Amino acid sequence: MNPVIDWENAARYAEEHTTQPDRVLYELDRWVHLYRAQPRMAAGAYQGKLLEFLTSMTRPLKAVEVGSFVGYSTICIARGLAPEGTLHAIEIDEECEPVIRRNLAQAHLSDKVSLHIADAQSVIPTLGDDIDFAFIDADKTSTRHHYDLLVPRMRKGGVILIDNVMWSGKVLVPHPATDHDTARFKAFNDYIQSDPRVENIFLPLRDGLLLCRVV
Repeated sequence: MNPVIDWENAARYAEEHTTQPDRVLYELDRWVHLYRAQPRMAAGAYQGKLLEFLTSMTRPLKAVEVGSFVGYSTICIARGLAPEGTLHAIEIDEECEPVIRRNLAQAHLSDKVSLHIADAQSVIPTLGDDIDFAFIDADKTSTRHHYDLLVPRMRKGGVILIDNVMWSGKVLVPHPATDHDTARFKAFNDYIQSDPRVENIFLPLRDGLLLCRVV
């Protein structure tokens, strides 16, 4: 008889058996838990390692991050860039700018990241085409807008990763008519599933990740 899996313990076990962050990311994670009201907005060690793995394997020349917060995921993505690659990191909250720049400097990655403090919907159209990798983790009401702006600008075979698509598990259960956020994410997940422009795989990691490859 197969055991019933306790997914909370499974997640903890997975994290314990994943390469741990270096000193720069450890101190950044510690800082965000001490000084920010919503530390879960930072990628964290497990998701950060996945981002670093994906970019290290694909070696993007041009990457885009929509939603940098304090720069944890920014560092992880930038570490996997091709030697001549650039990450366009977009963050709308101007109060995050000095924190991001400080953390990039500590990671010795300032020269790899072009930081845009602005609305992503105004920045993405200026970035041109042939984007190799994109990570969407910003204002959740705009996730589909960001996705639709990025897809036609991606090169064939380019990768898009979207965060929070399980929406705290709410997409798995019926939701009341007043729960517009859950309804929005259910509709978005269905939209990706039927989008002929991409192949996709839904990863039930942390709060859910959708990994898409442009075809």
